[in-house]
Amino acid sequence: MTKILMTNLWSKIILPICLSFLLLGTLAAQDYDRDSGRYVILNAQYGTEHRHVDVTHRLRELARHDVQFRVEYNTINADPAPGRAKMLRVFAREPNGEERAFDFPDGTLFDGSQFRGWGRADWGDEHWNGGWSGRHGRNDHDADRRDFRDDHDSGEFLILSAQYGTERRHVDVTHRLRELAHNDIQFRMDNHTFGIDPDYGHRKVLRIYARDPNGRERMFEYPEHGWVDGSQFRGWGRGEWGEEHERWSGRWNVEEHEREEHERR
Repeated sequence: MTKILMTNLWSKIILPICLSFLLLGTLAAQDYDRDSGRYVILNAQYGTEHRHVDVTHRLRELARHDVQFRVEYNTINADPAPGRAKMLRVFAREPNGEERAFDFPDGTLFDGSQFRGWGRADWGDEHWNGGWSGRHGRNDHDADRRDFRDDHDSGEFLILSAQYGTERRHVDVTHRLRELAHNDIQFRMDNHTFGIDPDYGHRKVLRIYARDPNGRERMFEYPEHGWVDGSQFRGWGRGEWGEEHERWSGRWNVEEHEREEHERR
């Protein structure tokens, strides 16, 4: 009778308890294995060399839900360079203390198993102050960016003004264009770019009025949703244009201004 009771006790109580502990130990070991990677994440940036944002906080959120995910702006919840090929750049510390970067282009699968503490998300240096080229490459990156701008700021035409809208309703966006020029050479243009819709429901354009080397005023037109390339404009990235002393004729159609000038002569 005692033997039967002990058998029932073992099968109904002790054995399930032992199996439960074994299962918990296995799961804990799996979690440990998953979070025991080689590298410790310091920071994560998403975008391009000249337009990128810090996504370390968003990466932590993704880490808590899954080990792998596909890199794209919808997943990262940011699009710092619309229409451009972007990448996720993760900066991490190696066991020997050196820092290195891991690049994951759009469309690739990100695997966090190589990073220590990935699933627990107990990583990220809040005082990390590097840029796209990392903490130690920050000064070199700034120098490269200056060289890049110098090469692309030697265009032929000097901008006088920028207008966005239609012939009957348009607004001056010279200041906003200068901000965009400071960040990039090219950008895709629409209402969101300028934060205004001056003629709702109508097809709009961006018109850039510039002076050519001969002193004549010229107009460059860019349709809505089209690409704007500033490489042909002098001082584009430095924003050295559109000043008060460089006056625009104020005419939406440059041809009218040229015709009137000709008649006065």
